[in-house]
Amino acid sequence: MYFVAGEASGDNHGAELMRSLRQLAVDLHFIGRGGPRMKATAGRQFHDWIGNAAVLGLWEVIRNYGYFREKFRETLSEIEKSKPDAVVLIDYPGFNLRLARALRLRIGAHKIVYYISPQVWAWNRGRIKKMARFLDLMLCIFPFEADLYNQSGLRTVFVGHPMIERLRACKVDIERDPNLVALFPGSRSREVRKIFPVLIEAAHKLRRRKPNLRFEVAAASDELAQEMDEILDRSASGGQDRQRSRRKPSDVDGKREALTSGKRENQSFEIRTGEAATIMQRACAGIVASGSATLEAAYFRLPFVLIYKVAWPTYLAARLVVSVKYLGMPNVLADKEVVPEFIQHRAKGRAIANAVLRLIDEPFTREQMISEFDAIIAKLGEGGASDRAANAIINELG
Repeated sequence: MYFVAGEASGDNHGAELMRSLRQLAVDLHFIGRGGPRMKATAGRQFHDWIGNAAVLGLWEVIRNYGYFREKFRETLSEIEKSKPDAVVLIDYPGFNLRLARALRLRIGAHKIVYYISPQVWAWNRGRIKKMARFLDLMLCIFPFEADLYNQSGLRTVFVGHPMIERLRACKVDIERDPNLVALFPGSRSREVRKIFPVLIEAAHKLRRRKPNLRFEVAAASDELAQEMDEILDRSASGGQDRQRSRRKPSDVDGKREALTSGKRENQSFEIRTGEAATIMQRACAGIVASGSATLEAAYFRLPFVLIYKVAWPTYLAARLVVSVKYLGMPNVLADKEVVPEFIQHRAKGRAIANAVLRLIDEPFTREQMISEFDAIIAKLGEGGASDRAANAIINELG
C-alpha cells in the first residue's frame, strides 16, 4: 500500500492505521510519504518529508510551489512504478485531492482511499461530487460527514475519531491547579509567531487581576520551544512576567526536565515540550489555538477560549470560501458557540483575558462548558478508529 500524509497529525494517524492493517494482514508492505512515526512502522523505503511538507497558509504554499510540484511528480511516478494494491491518502487536501484526481486519470486501476475527510463541508461542498468520481472509499472521523458523502454516491464509513484511543491512554489522576492556565499557541512556527505574542499579552493582563496565576505553554517540538523562549525574551525584557523555565531533552528517556532561568522567586511561564495532555489535565483554564488541540482540550474537560490569527491575505482569502459559522471543531460539532472564539482582529489580549477570567471565577460557566464537552466527545465514538478504518480498507480490497 502507498500512503501519503503531509502533517504531524496525519503521521500519527497513519502509523496507527498501518499497525492495525498489519494485524489483519501481516505480509502487508507500506511505502510512500509521511513522517517519522510512519517511517518507523513502514521501514527504510518510506519517505519522511513532514519537515518540508507541513506548511501553513496560502502564501507559504506559493513560496514553496516548486518543491511541491517536484514532490507531486515524484509521488505519481513512484505509484506508477510500484503498482500498489491501494493508495491511502491521509488528510492534507491541498496535495492529496490533486493526487487522487491525477491517479484516477493517469492510472485508473488502483483503489484510492481517503482517511480523514478534507473539510470541504466548510469551504466547498460542491467538490464532494467531484471527489466521488476519483475516490473509491472515504473514511470519516466526524459523524455528520458520512451523510454528506453518501449522498454523492461515494462509499463512506464513519470510523470514529482516532484521537479517542490515544488520549484515553494519556489520562492521569491529578488535581487541577486553580492558579494554572494552559497556553497552546499552535504546532507550527508561523502560528506561534502570530499567536504567542497575543497569549503573552493576555497572560500579563490576567496576572494584573490575579497575581498568583502561572502559565504552562505547550510546545510541539524543541525547536518551537526555543522560538517561544525567544518571543518571551523580546516581549518582556526585565519585567517579572518574563520569568519562565527553559526546556531541554532528557538524556535518559526522552522526557523533558525544567531548567530555571536564573534564581527567580516567581515563574509565571513554563514552556513544556511533549506534555500537552498532562497540561490540559492540570490547568484550571486555557487559551488554545484553533486546530486538533481544541478537541483534545474538550476531551480532557479543560475549559478554554479559542484563538486564531494568520496573515491578513490568508484570512481574507479564507473568508471568501469558508461557509461555516464557527472555526473550532467543538463549536462545529455542537452547532453553537460552546467555546468563545477570538479570531484575527478580535484576537486581543484584554478580551481574551476577560473571557478566561469568567471561566476561572464563574463555576456555572465553567461547568456548563464541561457538560457541553462531554456531549461533543460522545459523538466521536468509543475508540478503535484505526481498527475500523483498517477493516474497511481490507473489505474494499476484497
